[in-house]
Amino acid sequence: MLATRNRLRTSTDFSTTVRSGVRNGRRNVVLYTAALAADEPSRIGFIVSKSVGNAVVRNLVKRRLREAGALSLQKYGSGFAIVVRALPAAAGASWDQLLADYDAALETTMKRLGNRLPKAASSGSYETTQEGTPACVTQLPPSSPA
Repeated sequence: MLATRNRLRTSTDFSTTVRSGVRNGRRNVVLYTAALAADEPSRIGFIVSKSVGNAVVRNLVKRRLREAGALSLQKYGSGFAIVVRALPAAAGASWDQLLADYDAALETTMKRLGNRLPKAASSGSYETTQEGTPACVTQLPPSSPA
């Protein structure tokens, strides 16, 4: 089960992610990913319509997709909104097929977002140039006198 802070809850969140995010479709799922502020937790929402199957099948697909989403939060824990739409083929897909499609679609959308992943703190110090772009300042060892 996803934590409340990691769920897309409102229709405006869903529609904003679908409209402004990047899209990638696979056999079983279509994934939309949009960038959020780097300090916001990633949020995931699921769309499983009646075209997928009856209630039992839809709930099985939702549970599997939720688990795939929870696994992806380990890698992309902050800075993204993700909407996963299950396609009718997901009803007959195994867990491995569904997870493979989810992971492949997620990786593709992340690449298309331009790798705007939240930056981890590093040991070097950073300054900005006059144009506002980051300029890395590294500590060089002192040179020995000749």
